[in-house]
Amino acid sequence: MKITDRTLSKLENTIFHSLNTVVMILIVVCTLYPFWNTIAVSLNQATDTLRGGITFWPRKFSLQNYKIVFATGTIYNAFFISVARTVINTVVNVFFTSMIAFSLSRRKFILRKPFTLVLILAMYVNAGLIPNYFLMRSLHLTNSFLVYVVPGIVNAFNFVVIRTYMRTLPESIIESARIDGCGDFWIFVRIILPLCLPVLATIALFVAVESWNAWFDTLIYNSGEPKLHTLQYKLMEYIQSSQSQARGAGDVGAMAMQSTVGMVTPVSIRAAVTVIAALPILVVYPFMQRYFVVGLNLGSVKE
Repeated sequence: MKITDRTLSKLENTIFHSLNTVVMILIVVCTLYPFWNTIAVSLNQATDTLRGGITFWPRKFSLQNYKIVFATGTIYNAFFISVARTVINTVVNVFFTSMIAFSLSRRKFILRKPFTLVLILAMYVNAGLIPNYFLMRSLHLTNSFLVYVVPGIVNAFNFVVIRTYMRTLPESIIESARIDGCGDFWIFVRIILPLCLPVLATIALFVAVESWNAWFDTLIYNSGEPKLHTLQYKLMEYIQSSQSQARGAGDVGAMAMQSTVGMVTPVSIRAAVTVIAALPILVVYPFMQRYFVVGLNLGSVKE
């Protein structure tokens, strides 16, 4: 039986799609397994975890690891600080960065090139940790919640993405609004922001994830103010505490310590802390996903 070109083409497509599906499934499994294994470890009894061999399911189900993490009331205040920081920083950064992007995307603005150059240089030039600390201290931002917000009001990379997206918007829309008597600020609020929703949602996701995961600035600027400790910083303290106790006992990877709530190991505490830190972002991400790819593509390609 003679094989036609059409039959051969169908066979090649079938083989390609089959192999592509298998490869994609393997990639998904390799991506999800570490986090799934972390969940299983966090839900397993701490002393039983020392035996190893936990893969997809906890061998001895227990919520003891989470009870130990939440045993101190300070974690609730840290959670509130992290949520407040993430929400405020995201709103402030997106609004002011998009406002600057709108101003510097207008061709009639004479100083747009020098200001753009300054912002671009900020992406590559950094004074360093010590000068930044002295700057924050001279501005009286240390031991203050504002240190979480003020340094991140404008982001140069986000500015470039948003400005590129705004340049794709028809100029006729803005001109018609001006003819109707609308000022620049209300053009920005009522016309530009709604049209830029996809790219703004993408940038908001970037800023929110970065703000939620940040802990080093708490260590540098607010370590002496317990009421301003973020969740990530508090969880980092838990991990270091459990590891130091185990190290003092003789074996970091295998020693169990008695806490005020129950037995704890560095591995089990680290797993529970990882799940607690990642869960809020995992809950928010599906609602932002539909804007993510569209916004990033439109904001990064200029015709």
